[in-house]
Amino acid sequence: MISAIVLTHNDSATVGKTLASLAWCDELIVIDDNSTDTTVEIAKKHNAKVHLRHLDDDFAAQRNFGLAKAGGDWVLFVDSDEIVPQALAREIQKSVGIDCAGFYLERQDFLFGRKLTHGETAKVRLLRLAKKDAGVWTRPVHEVWQVAGLTGTLETPLQHFPHPHVAQFIDDINRYSTVNARFLFEKKVRVSWWHIPAYPVAKFFVDYIWFAGFRDGTPGAIVALMMSMHSFLTRAKLWLLWHHHE
Repeated sequence: MISAIVLTHNDSATVGKTLASLAWCDELIVIDDNSTDTTVEIAKKHNAKVHLRHLDDDFAAQRNFGLAKAGGDWVLFVDSDEIVPQALAREIQKSVGIDCAGFYLERQDFLFGRKLTHGETAKVRLLRLAKKDAGVWTRPVHEVWQVAGLTGTLETPLQHFPHPHVAQFIDDINRYSTVNARFLFEKKVRVSWWHIPAYPVAKFFVDYIWFAGFRDGTPGAIVALMMSMHSFLTRAKLWLLWHHHE
C-alpha cells in the first residue's frame, strides 16, 4: 500500500493537478496549513483525507505529522506544485517491491513556461519515497528525510511548476531565508561580514556559469539571481541575529 502526502496552503491553483496525478495511490493525505481559499474543497473532491495543522514555519514537523497519519507501508511525498507523470507512477509501483528503504527522485523544473535543463535546478535529487518507518524529517526548511537503510534513485523525474510569477518567487525566498537563518542561529552557526557579499556572488557564478544556467535563457538568469538573493538574505539575516544577540 502506497500513501501519498501533500502539504498545502492556499494552493487552489495547482493542487488539483497534483492530486489528479496521484489518483493511482492507495491513500491520499493532505496536510493543510489553514488555507483560506478552496484548497481543502478541491482536496476532498479528489477523495483525499484532509488534516488541518498550522505549519508554524516548520516543514519537517508538518511532514512528520503526515507520516504519523499515513496508513501505507510506503509513503510518497509530493509538493502541491509538483506532478507525478504516468511513467514515474509505474516506476514507483514497480520499485516498492525492491529491497530498499527508500528512493530518490529527480525533478524537472518548469519556470514561466520553459523547461529548465541546466543550472542548479537540473541537479536536484530528493528522497521522497520511503517505507513509512524508515526515518523522520529534519530541518524546519530545506527539510531532509533521514532514512536508515539502502536507497536507490528512480529514473523518471517529478515535474515541478514553481513560482507562477516573480513576486511569489521573491516572497518565498524572503520567507525561507528567514526560517533558515533562525535555524542556523539556533545551531550556533556564525557568519562573517565578508560572507554576506561573497557567497551570493559565488552562488550566482556556480549556478549561471559553472552549471550553464545561461543556456536556459531569461528563466535561467532569473533562477540564478533568485538563488543568489536567497544566499545573501540568509547570511545577512543570520549576521543581524548575532548582532542583536550580542
